[in-house]
Amino acid sequence: MATVVNIKNLTKGYQSIIDNGRHSIVGDEPIKSKGTDLGFSPTDLILSSLAFCKVATVRFVARRNGWNHLIRDVDGTLSMEVKRSNGKLSTQVTVALKIDGDLTPEQEKELIDQADKCYVHRMIEGDWEIENATTLIDSSDSKKTTEAISQ
Repeated sequence: MATVVNIKNLTKGYQSIIDNGRHSIVGDEPIKSKGTDLGFSPTDLILSSLAFCKVATVRFVARRNGWNHLIRDVDGTLSMEVKRSNGKLSTQVTVALKIDGDLTPEQEKELIDQADKCYVHRMIEGDWEIENATTLIDSSDSKKTTEAISQ
């Protein structure tokens, strides 16, 4: 089944309500981009998806291998630098993970290696086919989404 995300842009700045039918978050742009800085920027959302996938993969692999009781915390810091050249974008992502626990160096290496194979990492490095927007949704559908979020 395809993943579906809906978005409703609000009238102030670039604030948008983003939902997947179960959860919602606020997206926005920083003040320097004429937003109100009241939510995650689009690049924040991409980076946070990658960060979450990596730390969740560490937990998943630790549980699968019976090591979860050896881990207290899994933290990550990711940074992204985007460069523009000849009309193209080039993105460099730096990842630092910290696993606090009583793991052997071999176990920690295995968890870090697996984090680098998480599905979002593989998806970002894989092939994408993004269709250009060609149709508009019915405004009553958008209103229903906004009403559902506010309840």
